[in-house]
Amino acid sequence: MGKLEVNKRHKESSLLNTAFEFFTTKGFSKTSISDIVGHAGVAKGTFYLYFKDKYDIRNKLICHKSSLLFRAAVQKLKARPDYTSMAFEDRMLFIIDNIVCQLAENQALLTFIAKNLSWGIFKTALTTPIAEDDINFSDVFNAMLLEAPYTFREPEIMLFLIVELVSSACYSAILYQDPCDLATLKPHLYRTVRMIIHSHQGAPKSVDGAEMQEIPDIAV
Repeated sequence: MGKLEVNKRHKESSLLNTAFEFFTTKGFSKTSISDIVGHAGVAKGTFYLYFKDKYDIRNKLICHKSSLLFRAAVQKLKARPDYTSMAFEDRMLFIIDNIVCQLAENQALLTFIAKNLSWGIFKTALTTPIAEDDINFSDVFNAMLLEAPYTFREPEIMLFLIVELVSSACYSAILYQDPCDLATLKPHLYRTVRMIIHSHQGAPKSVDGAEMQEIPDIAV
């Protein structure tokens, strides 16, 4: 990577990091582009080389932060000695639990993502890496579907239901202990996630017709 490209990435990273700091402390509505560029030490014109407006940098932050959560969870999953033999629902629940634990330890990130997340932005986060160390979780999810010994009906709807359920339930449990704390909620929540997965489970795949694909490697 050339010096010019390194400098560009540094400026973009500085803007993203500064925006996240302001959004999680001052609040999105009270943060201006002038706040961001002033603290990042770049000209306002430079901001518009990377982002359309304040909403664009917020959405890209959500994508980037979400991707880092998935990346850490997938790394942990692949580090398990038994991950190749784990059932699809067990892999999904492992990833979910890891992400939930990360958010419980970083409540500012949880608040930022949960307040601004929409399904459209989430799909972008799944499929459009923002930085070099981001992952395309869609590839991981599709590989897990292919490795499962059965088909799934409407897998995108299945994922949508799981994301909506987990994000809203954990948001309340982590921040407000409502209707209970996270530890109490988890068994009930994960049992419901299994029910959602099983309700979308289709016919078993034939041995000859099953297309197998390994989960893509994630650089450490």
